[in-house]
Amino acid sequence: MEIEFGVRLSLVPEYFEKHDFTVIMKYARKCEELGFSSAWVMDQLLWGEKGPFECWVTLSALASATKRIRLGPFVNCTSYRNPALLGKMAATLDKISNGRLEFGIGAGWNKKEYNAYGIPFFDNRTRIEQMREAIILIKKMWTEERPSYSGKYFRISEAICEPKPVQKPHPPILIGGGGEKLTLRVVAELADKCNFLEGTLQNYRHKLKILGKLCKEVGRDFSDITKTWHGDIILVEEKSDLISKIEKFKPRGLSLDRYFNQCIAGTPEACVTRLKQYVDLGVTYFIPSLRTIREDLPVFSECVLRALK
Repeated sequence: MEIEFGVRLSLVPEYFEKHDFTVIMKYARKCEELGFSSAWVMDQLLWGEKGPFECWVTLSALASATKRIRLGPFVNCTSYRNPALLGKMAATLDKISNGRLEFGIGAGWNKKEYNAYGIPFFDNRTRIEQMREAIILIKKMWTEERPSYSGKYFRISEAICEPKPVQKPHPPILIGGGGEKLTLRVVAELADKCNFLEGTLQNYRHKLKILGKLCKEVGRDFSDITKTWHGDIILVEEKSDLISKIEKFKPRGLSLDRYFNQCIAGTPEACVTRLKQYVDLGVTYFIPSLRTIREDLPVFSECVLRALK
């Protein structure tokens, strides 16, 4: 079983505060050099009172700035772009990157963001149904010559999508979200990779149990879906430094105990032990946040990434 590591590039302070693309480009190249499999960019229009670069434009620039590392949105919000256009955009990115696209997609969640940009914010069921239709439509555009589709929310009529993606039958689809009644059913039906976002080991085990049951219901082999983990990993040389470093990255308003349970923190050896607990559950793809490991990238690559790969 091969273990892979990606990295979520966004929210690095010197990039996020100054809108400096060269910072993200530098880290993407560094992660490529150190053996990370993929680099991911957040698809958010706002973040608090700030706003990052647009996701797909950033990914396109990174495709030209890198050679090997795979690239993807973490995760693309269905509501922000017409899905037929999104399918065309994704196919183009896969082509210009020579088959390096990881297609992350989710139903969206930030109502403030929707309102600010004048995008209708529907209830959870509607947004998840829209995500499901969008994935079906996009897969048809990627794999059929003259695809047509008529759903409840979206439709296309002989929507030629050229050039097709390099990856066959299509770029891998990662669905982000862990809603047990609706989202995980779409994951069971359509995802190549799943991500439940941040959570404890116990929560992750529970989600996998639900997903396994849903896979049986839809006739899908549970093992066909790659299980990924995303969150903060914090490295320290000495245990005595752990609390102060956790406080450095802990989100405002979140208790220390809760954050410690969600993230993976400690010496490199302790972090490897924690990550192996997820491997034992079936996780084969880890996507830590760059903001917590950027100062320790060489150590992380040598002592964590290589230890598990």
